[in-house]
Amino acid sequence: MIIEIKVPSPGESITEVQLASWLVADGAQVDKDDEVAEVDSDKATLTISAEGSGKISLKAAEGDSLEVGAVIATIDTGAKGETKKKEKAAAADEKPVAKDEKKTVTEAEKPQAPAVSEPADESETAHMSPLARKLLHESGSTEKEFTEFLKKYRAGRKDVAFFLSEKDRQPAEKEPKISSSWGAERKQERQKLSTLRIKLSERLVAVKNETAMLTTFNEVNMTPIMEIRNRYKDVFKERFGVSLGFMSFFTRAVTIGLQHVPKVNAYIDGNEMVMNHYADIGIAVSTPKGLMVPVLRNAESMSLAEIETNIKTLATRARDGKLSLEEMKGGTFTITNGGVFGSMLSTPIINPPQSAILGMHNIVERPIAVNGKVEIHPVMYLAVSYDHRIIDGSESVTFLVKVKEVLEDPTRMLLGGLDPVKALLQL
Repeated sequence: MIIEIKVPSPGESITEVQLASWLVADGAQVDKDDEVAEVDSDKATLTISAEGSGKISLKAAEGDSLEVGAVIATIDTGAKGETKKKEKAAAADEKPVAKDEKKTVTEAEKPQAPAVSEPADESETAHMSPLARKLLHESGSTEKEFTEFLKKYRAGRKDVAFFLSEKDRQPAEKEPKISSSWGAERKQERQKLSTLRIKLSERLVAVKNETAMLTTFNEVNMTPIMEIRNRYKDVFKERFGVSLGFMSFFTRAVTIGLQHVPKVNAYIDGNEMVMNHYADIGIAVSTPKGLMVPVLRNAESMSLAEIETNIKTLATRARDGKLSLEEMKGGTFTITNGGVFGSMLSTPIINPPQSAILGMHNIVERPIAVNGKVEIHPVMYLAVSYDHRIIDGSESVTFLVKVKEVLEDPTRMLLGGLDPVKALLQL
């Protein structure tokens, strides 16, 4: 029996995808529900699973643009029994051979080693970092199994791209030589844009053309938050199993700011303004395939620990290409952090149909005035880009000032952004 594997519909209005990579080889044995391919839509990377067990035949190549419903592979379920028998026979043949090889190596170790020989120690068979080696050993696997896996691993387009980008960065065994070969032959390279990158380009241009986008700036003294992190980071991680980062503080501060200036959390729909009485915060994540923005649902009701845990989970899924469309839909406000790449100041682009976005930047020690004195403190510049059609300048500034106040006095997070003294005096 032949089973066809077709491109599923990734979501509403999506009619075409790009085959990013095959996860199996042509003619390989697959089992039902095994992941066999990755496809890029204009919103996310999705995986396609086998609908039956048997021998797979690939009908499309990596990089092909495919319509939803197109057949990309077939599975011959009748070849299952024969293939399984061959695998068992091969496994049975491999065991005594591996044992004999190990015995031969052991005997070869007894005489004096020649000047040049193959490494006999299993630990020398893989070039790994100490952390990677520790992780491998804790999993119960050996380095020999790891290297054998790499020998049998079928390299794909992404692996070759990684090799080409990293091969010249490997540390030299001898004195490094200064190379000036780049540009000597005036070469050019053409790469096909992914469906995701094409759609992203279209959306960015549309935002610039269809919104009245402006940006307002401010600075934040990060000393209070850094003191809290340094004091409680170990206890926090021990209790909640996740590190206490800056993003949870900023997310919490943003939700408080949105409650004080609701228009920043709204959007335009035709001739109407839609007000959101909840905060679904999009967190921009840089991935190998481009920028992804997974969404924290009802972030206004989350604790710092819940925010950190959810951000870690979503960011990991984004970098692994496992995000679903549902996890990226419906955000009301977005936070992007260019500071992790060293950005000092920028004007982030709004993520439609939202009306505003907060840009975080790097933290640099700068002289600032504190209580009439010049002091050195870690300072971060903040930027809020907003759609002037719906948000007035005074409202954008008020929002950013509220975020600044909460970050510089984190106790306000417990009081909905209110000043602690005024709250105590009920003023």
